[in-house]
Amino acid sequence: MRDMKVLIDTNVILDWIMSREPNATNAKRIMEQCLFGDIEAYITSHSVADLFYILRKDFTVDKRKALLCLLCESMEVIPEDKEIILEALRRRDWKDLEDGLQMQCAKKAGLDYIITQNLKDFQRSDVEAVNEEKFCEMIGWENDK
Repeated sequence: MRDMKVLIDTNVILDWIMSREPNATNAKRIMEQCLFGDIEAYITSHSVADLFYILRKDFTVDKRKALLCLLCESMEVIPEDKEIILEALRRRDWKDLEDGLQMQCAKKAGLDYIITQNLKDFQRSDVEAVNEEKFCEMIGWENDK
């Protein structure tokens, strides 16, 4: 799987951290492989900031920092630069800036997939988007739940 490079969308990380059903099991499997296993995983720098903000009600500052350090130490972080931001803003077929940034980052980094629960907003993505369940099926994890 190391030759497969994937962008992990913020919602997948939240499914894992918050044990959000019905995706918690697949998110856990994916994240364990991203952090400690065989998936070459990427996260965007804006996802790090988004997670720090979103998790403020459930975790202390120190716990959020520790979690984000784990993510950043275990996954590649794709920074958004002016080119990526402008490309996302100029695409008329993208209505959600955050999703546009995710796609542009994945495209620039030459990634194979974006793993997300938000497939409807990635229909016009230049990088194929799959949900957690589909990704687990693709790599043969669907039978050993």
